[in-house]
Amino acid sequence: MSAHAPESVLVNFVYCHPVGHAVEAVQHCLGYRAADPARRIGVVLKANTAVDLAHWSPFVDEVYTVDFDVFGQVPPGALDHLPRDWDWVVDDPRGHQQWQHDIFPGLAEYYRLSAEHFRARRGHHQVGSPQPSYRPRSRLELRLPAPAREWAAEAVPDGEGPTIAVLPAGSDQRWMYPSLESWRRMLAALLDQYPRARFCFVGKLADDGRTSTGFSRAEFDALAAAVPTALWAVDVPLAEQLAAVQRCDLLFSPHSGFAFAAMAVGTPWLVLAGNKWAEYYFNPGVPFYSVLPDIDRFPCYVMLGNDPEPVPDDGPRSPSMSAERITGDLDEIVSGARWLLEGGADFDAAMSDHFARILAMYRGRTDLIFSVDGLHHDYLPKTRE
Repeated sequence: MSAHAPESVLVNFVYCHPVGHAVEAVQHCLGYRAADPARRIGVVLKANTAVDLAHWSPFVDEVYTVDFDVFGQVPPGALDHLPRDWDWVVDDPRGHQQWQHDIFPGLAEYYRLSAEHFRARRGHHQVGSPQPSYRPRSRLELRLPAPAREWAAEAVPDGEGPTIAVLPAGSDQRWMYPSLESWRRMLAALLDQYPRARFCFVGKLADDGRTSTGFSRAEFDALAAAVPTALWAVDVPLAEQLAAVQRCDLLFSPHSGFAFAAMAVGTPWLVLAGNKWAEYYFNPGVPFYSVLPDIDRFPCYVMLGNDPEPVPDDGPRSPSMSAERITGDLDEIVSGARWLLEGGADFDAAMSDHFARILAMYRGRTDLIFSVDGLHHDYLPKTRE
């Protein structure tokens, strides 16, 4: 390597394929670039994740993928195309956690092989290690392709009232998300507050091996028929969906990695929180409001493999997505939307409020709280640390 060559950092962020993990990866790439703008930044991602996000990140110089089944084995030669020599290699810490290895044997094998494959001149570490230098609190701003933005300008034209993007489900099973009737009630409550609101529906009906939305076309059609103005960005490419959401005033959805990407194009997020994961990704400068469930009445946040028993609600339903829970939180859903839509929303205020409520929900247990880049540490009430 030339003495004048820029320092190179490879973010080896291979994990499960949901979109949110790709957002995490490019956020970490940004942190390493922000700490030293002269660096050459590379990233390795799972081939079936949203690799496009890395290509839309101007601070990522090189994008590589690997293709294997996290539940199976890594094919021979799967890493051969990855450049071996870097100054620094930093891994996703989940690739080194034994409980993750127990669930995902292919992941364990990948990180074993990558430790042998890569030659890191200055060190092979995990994200979060003291080296290489890293700057958190960097705002992620994806640069979407111009054709996608042009498409979105026609699909989501300017309007008089607020435009609310709606992603009614993530990529898990249908019973993990609200019923159609619950969604009708939530959108009706928002319309009572904002009669001129337009709703832009987003999602992916066909499973393309990367992601899909646990909501049927018939349900999307029924939901669109329930509002005065429905805009449509369902089953279009990811760039077009994000460009459409970028033109909206907020995104309303359950926990979803797509929402992480929505914040990375600057759109505030109104979260119907619950299910497996508490929110853990926050993009500095982009406000959000998370409508938290009563976890004693509606069990959730159980992570992998511990889903609570479903409750009867137009068929089986995750407790935290049930009609009973949603009915009780309708007023907070509307007040959260109002805060985001009417100009009072501020990222620091959102973080302070959110983590005060999270800490109360967990009865003061800070060990249960996690966020990418550890951003929450600056917002925990000082008297409770």
